[in-house]
Formats: sequence, C-alpha cells, structure tokens
Amino acid sequence: QVQLVESGGGLVQPGGSLRLSCVVSGITFSNNHMCWYRQAPGKQRELVAGISTGGYTNYVDSVKGRFTISRDNRKNTLYLQMNGLKPEDSAVYYCNGVTHIVRPTTIWNWGQGTQVTVSS
Repeated sequence: QVQLVESGGGLVQPGGSLRLSCVVSGITFSNNHMCWYRQAPGKQRELVAGISTGGYTNYVDSVKGRFTISRDNRKNTLYLQMNGLKPEDSAVYYCNGVTHIVRPTTIWNWGQGTQVTVSS
C-alpha cells in the first residue's frame, strides 16, 4: 500500500514562502516521476509541477519562477519550494506518482494533502 503524506502547508502573507514535503511510503519511488497538484475550493485539481526520475522539471505557467520542485530519492521525499506566494496559490496541495510528467496520469491513491493559505 502506497501512502502519500504531505506536510508543510500553513498560513502565510502574500510574498511569503513555504516548503512542502511529500513522504512516500510503501514503495521506493526513485523509479517514478512525481508531481505536485493543488485544488482550490470550487475548482478542479490542477497540475502544479512535475519532476521526472532523471530530474527534468516542468511547471504550470502561473508558478514558473516562483516554485521549485525537487526530490530526494534516498529519503523517498518530494519537495515543493514556494516563494513569492500569491492569494491565488491558496489551495490544498497534493503529491502523486505519475506515468509521465507531460500530461501525467496519477498512479496512487491521493493523500490528504496540505493546506496552503495565502492571505493578508
């Protein structure tokens, strides 16, 4: 059973930073591409960032230059460094393994996510 545990969210002011973590258990994820998604109230879940097994990354246009996805295969952990946060970034953030990071298809059941709230 693969478990995804996201953490690191919180309440920050616009322009602030957060570092999200996603710990994957039940599998060694080094052979999996990984992505961060987010879902705001009333909106569909959207892909935010992806990282391939080889370290290739991509991002949704709205976060380019502000967010950085990374992974530590030895720790089975995925990260999302978020800088210059905007209110529009407020959402529950989720991670998942994907088949490929371009037009990804998720592999595992979703975790609970971590709430990011950007507000003055």
